[in-house]
Parts: sequence; structure tokens; C-alpha cells
Amino acid sequence: MSSEAAQAVCEYVVKQIVDNPDAVSVELSDRDGGYRLDVTVGDGDMGRVIGKRGRVASAIRTVVRAAGHEDDISIDVEFVD
Repeated sequence: MSSEAAQAVCEYVVKQIVDNPDAVSVELSDRDGGYRLDVTVGDGDMGRVIGKRGRVASAIRTVVRAAGHEDDISIDVEFVD
């Protein structure tokens, strides 16, 4: 299975939210039965990605999981500080 679609969706969405899109990095790693995307953003952008009460982060996770579902894979998103 491929996680390229989910990774591309994640990167695109995060780059649209932050002030410095060139600093966005999305790293893929395998985990038991699925994949994990580690998202790193530039200084000062983590608050924008997390959002109030984590609502933006939750929405990003939902969209990325939906993209992964299209490829029949399980995927999780972690925001790395």
C-alpha cells in the first residue's frame, strides 16, 4: 500500500495554514499496522497548526486519515515541536 496521497494532502493543508510554508516538513514512518506522519513547522507556526483547543490539528488529522482511507491504510499525524 502507498501513503503518498495522505502525505501530499497533509503537506498541502499545513502549508496553507502557516506563515512560512518553506519550513514545513512531513516525514513518513512505519508503525504497527500503518503509518505515521511527523509534521514539523517553522518557528511561531505551531500555534497556527494546533489551533484553539486543538481544533485545527484535529481537522488536519481527519482529512489526512480520510486520504489514507482511500488507499486502505491506517495513518496518524503527529505535530513535532
